[in-house]
Amino acid sequence: MKRIVILLTLVFIWGSAAHAKCGDVVHSFNAPSKYMTGLTFDGKSLWAADRKSDLLYKIDPESGKVLKTISSPGYWPLGLAWDGKYLWNIDRNAKKIFQLDPNTGWIVHSFDFPTPSPQGITFDGIFLWISDRSTHTLNQISPDDGTTIRSIPAPTSRPNGLTFDGKYLWVTDRLKNEIYMVYPETGDVIMVLPSPGPYPNGLAWDAHFIWNVDYETNKIYRLKLDNTPYSLQNERDAEITVTHITRNQGPGTIHRLNVIFAIPQNLPQQKIVGSISYSPKSPKFVTDQWGEKFAEFDTKELPAEKTKEDIMKVKAKIYDIRYYIFPERVGSLNDIPDAVKDHYLADGEKYQIHDPYFRKIVKQVVGDETNAYWVARKIFSYVIDHMHYELSGGWNVAPTVLKRGSGSCSEYTFVYVALCRAAGLPARYQGSVVVRGDNTSFDDVFHRWAEVYLPNYGWVPVDPSGGDQRWGRDQANFFGHLSNRFLITTINGGGSKDMGWTYNTNEHWVSDPKTDVKIETVADWVSTVQK
Repeated sequence: MKRIVILLTLVFIWGSAAHAKCGDVVHSFNAPSKYMTGLTFDGKSLWAADRKSDLLYKIDPESGKVLKTISSPGYWPLGLAWDGKYLWNIDRNAKKIFQLDPNTGWIVHSFDFPTPSPQGITFDGIFLWISDRSTHTLNQISPDDGTTIRSIPAPTSRPNGLTFDGKYLWVTDRLKNEIYMVYPETGDVIMVLPSPGPYPNGLAWDAHFIWNVDYETNKIYRLKLDNTPYSLQNERDAEITVTHITRNQGPGTIHRLNVIFAIPQNLPQQKIVGSISYSPKSPKFVTDQWGEKFAEFDTKELPAEKTKEDIMKVKAKIYDIRYYIFPERVGSLNDIPDAVKDHYLADGEKYQIHDPYFRKIVKQVVGDETNAYWVARKIFSYVIDHMHYELSGGWNVAPTVLKRGSGSCSEYTFVYVALCRAAGLPARYQGSVVVRGDNTSFDDVFHRWAEVYLPNYGWVPVDPSGGDQRWGRDQANFFGHLSNRFLITTINGGGSKDMGWTYNTNEHWVSDPKTDVKIETVADWVSTVQK
């Protein structure tokens, strides 16, 4: 256990030093014209298209100075790409994709649109790729005649600018004001970055940085991609009161009542302000086999028609946390410390990781994959493809839930954790109380999700029930990202000697026969900062 504590501390210290983030602007300059669309990089210079002037601008990437202009091949130029010798340009009016000589501006080749509404274009070394708004796809096409080689889903319904960095596609969405890193083999969205402006259009890659031209600000931005593991944004200052109510509705007596609160800890995305207060004021503090800390309240006699309230009050600063994970920088399953494996690959009552049905699925889904990121991501995709959310009460074991194809957030989590453990990837879960709507609100539903251990990144949140979405962008928003709506109380491997398989609170009692005991737990949120 000491080794785990040391390891988690090191991960926390490393992560807490991260202030900047991937996607930050490191350089910008004014665009040469007002209606900029496409953008590309030719190895030395940027090229930008303007849909009104019908010009293509060659631009010095340091000064922003226009080095040269040539006429666009049509009258409504959109995306631009560079293939090592020639420029490629999509033209909306002509409904053609043109190849042109950058020295003379002459058209050397063209073909008709292979899709209804292409917007962005890039070159992967062999083939062109185009984004299309009508079909919501990214399409690899032949540069000879536009034949579609294959299509993958776009991250959103409005894919726009497009570039290729040698491994991943990058795509803009002007309505969500975001930029996405997309794995071209599957269409999985790996990373979500905020765009530097409100209308991100064309993209370019210069071997080190992403470039983006924004249609509204009329600026061209250079964005960094670095080793920052995560960023924190959107601070929420809140006071959360968790109240556990035990009502003895009789006719007998509750002779012993034990109420347990999971104690929120400082985490990268949440900071506990001051001391946590309790009522009654003197709970007993204990630690379970996973190292999780709890406050316990003991009551000896609770007569019929009496109510007992146990309260925990927490002040906290809670942030959105977003991880910036490059799969190739994640280690293999063999790189995971033994101390983590020893604890978080264990089986459990709700997991049943040795079930033949689970072993078959793991072999089918994971195969020979050893990269920890892709093991986690493949299982994530499988779960959201084979389950739908249904809150029906009670918890079944993971194989039963997956065969049924539906479950609550807890059951999604048990399935995901179990499959990860069966595949050799350490996993556990987090439980929380949640802001529901307004800053001042209450929660009596709560939420739980998983965490997986990724070498070089540490524990990363994965919410398979939240990720059960149509669009790749929305799925990615639940892998390595949490909003500031959650006060995390529980981090556990399952089957805790104190918390059992639940989270936030738990209770045990001994009573007379036929005694009707009602339990209610509510978390009240109040903003402590007036905006």
